Amino acid sequence: MTPAAPAGPGGPLAPGDAVPGGVPVRDQYGAPLRLGELWEDGPALLVLVPGAFSTHCTAELGALVAATAQFEDAGAQLAVLSCDPVPVLRAWGQEHGARFPLLSDFWPHGRACRALGAFDDELGVARRTSLLLVDGRVRWALHGEHGRARAVGEHMDTVRDVLAGGAPG
Repeated sequence: MTPAAPAGPGGPLAPGDAVPGGVPVRDQYGAPLRLGELWEDGPALLVLVPGAFSTHCTAELGALVAATAQFEDAGAQLAVLSCDPVPVLRAWGQEHGARFPLLSDFWPHGRACRALGAFDDELGVARRTSLLLVDGRVRWALHGEHGRARAVGEHMDTVRDVLAGGAPG
């Protein structure tokens, strides 16, 4: 994967960077939460996608749904973040059987993605970014290409390695 171009003043978050935990989002049912709540119960893999129901994002969601138990067994909870509105994420999650949070950064549009250095100002969507969050810090980051799905296997291998005490892949 090629690194994404800087998305904001500081560019994309990288391993070791603090995550802005106070940024609000809503889950697919409209319940408000802060990004910091993602890692309150342990490590979290936050997968940012440009758009629900698009070909590559739907492929990634399907792969994450199929691997949910493996991520949980490795000690990481999953969450997906996009700039889509809550009702769209609810329908997308229901259609694919997602049992993890699908987070809406719809309004104010892209605020959380910008805070993570992962907002594409030209397209108005999240950049294809994956972040393993542990204790409020990025432990691993993957910045994918806009028109190409990320391999969930790489996510799983890295999560297992990092949470078992190893270095990111």
